[in-house]
Amino acid sequence: MAPAESGRPAGGAGEGARLEPLREGAYLPLVRRALDEDVGAGDVTTLAVVPEHARGHGSLLAKSPLVLAGLPIALAVFQTLDGTVELVGDARDGDVFEPGDVIARMQGPARALLTGERVALNFLQRLSGIATLARRFAEAADGRLTVLDTRKTTPTLRALEKYAVRVGGGRNHRFGLYDAFLIKDNHIRLAGGIGAAVARARAARPDLAVEVEAQSLSQVDEALAAGADVLLVDNLPPADVREAVGRSRGRAKVEISGGVTLDRLEALAATGADFVSVGALTHSAPAADISFEIEIAA
Repeated sequence: MAPAESGRPAGGAGEGARLEPLREGAYLPLVRRALDEDVGAGDVTTLAVVPEHARGHGSLLAKSPLVLAGLPIALAVFQTLDGTVELVGDARDGDVFEPGDVIARMQGPARALLTGERVALNFLQRLSGIATLARRFAEAADGRLTVLDTRKTTPTLRALEKYAVRVGGGRNHRFGLYDAFLIKDNHIRLAGGIGAAVARARAARPDLAVEVEAQSLSQVDEALAAGADVLLVDNLPPADVREAVGRSRGRAKVEISGGVTLDRLEALAATGADFVSVGALTHSAPAADISFEIEIAA
């Protein structure tokens, strides 16, 4: 996926992001790999016990409160197995469901519905879980902070997981190592200081925003003096974050990172910072509870 699709414009972390649907190219190869992994040479149980020409309809049922994400991917799983499978209903990613709600229905060859069930649910439950948690953080922030994700994603699933964050109302930080500078503690040590690191970044790619991790107020001052666009204040107490915001006003934006939880958001929002990055959105979101009940079509 190109950096422009990450929802993070060059001017600052997560500003002005808008939800765009995933390109099929971002998930179809993953769908095929997942089916290869699960189905292999064939679904021996389904092939043995389900008549070849039987048709069925399956209902996706919410069993926990959730924000839906990944429905097009779930449909792609079934349609990869059999192109005649159809989605019934008008559900869309971003819709909210409560336990007992029917999310959507699939209809088509019963064998395809049975064989694709687990892979489809794996994608749907994972992504809906991320969207649901992102919505909780976004609602708790209540517009006072922009909630950002991180690069702490499942390898090869970043495009999907960052999409789910956007569905839930969060925003994407940089999509990878290639689309923005983030100068962290190890970069600073290896470069010989914040000033040297920022200068080298500016010289290498003057078109990219430069963000600098600051673990103390003295590092905040160094980053501001070096001309950083964004300060990542890492694991600082709220009083120090407020001070960093005051020193940065009109000079740089401030992003809070480190140990961010829902119950801390109110205090963090009161600091006046611009952004809060939450690795838990992707690395620790519990899967949404969704079932798929299939019946033979009359």
